[in-house]
Amino acid sequence: MNPARARDWRTPTVVLVCGGILLTIGMGVRHGFGLFLQPMTADLGWGRETFAFALALQNLVWGASQPVTGMIADRYGAGRVLLAGVLLYVAGLVLMAYSSSPLDLALSAGVLIGIGLSGTTFSVVFGVVGRAVPPGKRSMALGITAAAGSFGQFSLLPMEQALITQLGWFQALLAIAAIALLMAPLSAGLVERRAGPAASAARQSTTDAIREALGHRGLILLTLGFFVCGFQVTFIGVHFPAFVLDRGLTAETGMVALALIGFFNILGTYLAGWLGGRLSKKYLLSSLYFGRSIVILVFLFAPISPASVYLFAAAMGFLWLATVPLTNGIIAQIFGVQYLSMLGGFVFLSHQIGSFLGVWLGGFLYDRTGSYDLVWTISIGLGVVAAILNLPIDDRELRRAPRPQTV
Repeated sequence: MNPARARDWRTPTVVLVCGGILLTIGMGVRHGFGLFLQPMTADLGWGRETFAFALALQNLVWGASQPVTGMIADRYGAGRVLLAGVLLYVAGLVLMAYSSSPLDLALSAGVLIGIGLSGTTFSVVFGVVGRAVPPGKRSMALGITAAAGSFGQFSLLPMEQALITQLGWFQALLAIAAIALLMAPLSAGLVERRAGPAASAARQSTTDAIREALGHRGLILLTLGFFVCGFQVTFIGVHFPAFVLDRGLTAETGMVALALIGFFNILGTYLAGWLGGRLSKKYLLSSLYFGRSIVILVFLFAPISPASVYLFAAAMGFLWLATVPLTNGIIAQIFGVQYLSMLGGFVFLSHQIGSFLGVWLGGFLYDRTGSYDLVWTISIGLGVVAAILNLPIDDRELRRAPRPQTV
């Protein structure tokens, strides 16, 4: 059989479906880690900072390894990167269950799962999707894919909470590891056809692509703004269930809140992808960051109750990861899609540095002050800063001089 014909089944629709389901599982499992904070720390006798540091390290490792996994996926294909990421992800979940010391937790939940996430989530999947669809449909396709990751948060969080309640956190982690293994066969749908020699000759080199990107002021501003996204969403995702318990509400209230964030995130990311194909992406991003600050401010001044928690979750969920398709859409709009996974990985590194600080600072300041008030205040201020940073981005497509052809 002709190898090219054998790959014909990987149509843009197949890529979207496989990438979407893969993100549904990968991001759904990841967003549930906050549910394990209280039961694990209570059983093992750790402070919240210990658990928070492990997840903060996870986000930092995820971000630091993302440009490398993105570069490998861009140059050699995403299929193997995805499969390796799944195996590391599953191994990290199993070893997290058997962690008996803070170091064990840092190596499993932090390092292994962090590297696994870099090979199975947004940057790698977005690179394949961005190359599989035409430019006019790219923003919408990225929005649909991001929405699938949000659906995982909505659909898997109740299941993870039920597993913890019925089986305990140890057995729940092993069950979730088995679910994560289902991502492995989906990686086959994201294997890309390698370009021929003629196409390779015209390709921009990796070094040139990095140099070009780092010299672009708009990418720097986009990267700084994405730092704020990571700080806000990861602090809320990890610490919000504990925050709800501290205010006298139930664990189910915190779980439902995270699930609502996931549900409304589906709507928000889809709408962001749709609007990104019609309106200025940078102005949409600025509005999202400013909107987050307003939502947090209103929530903190309102009386805390199940109703206010659910309203906050719905509003924040609508703004949650809507930044992701817009951010990657701007990168593709400026630099093209050849190195979208790698360049998206560099920007994502900033997001994960913010995630590290959001998770760790939440636990650090809570253990020392007894509340999350200061971290909430920092989140509000950072949202305003990010809104301002995105306004002057030059998002016009770069015009490159044609490269000389070798005869």
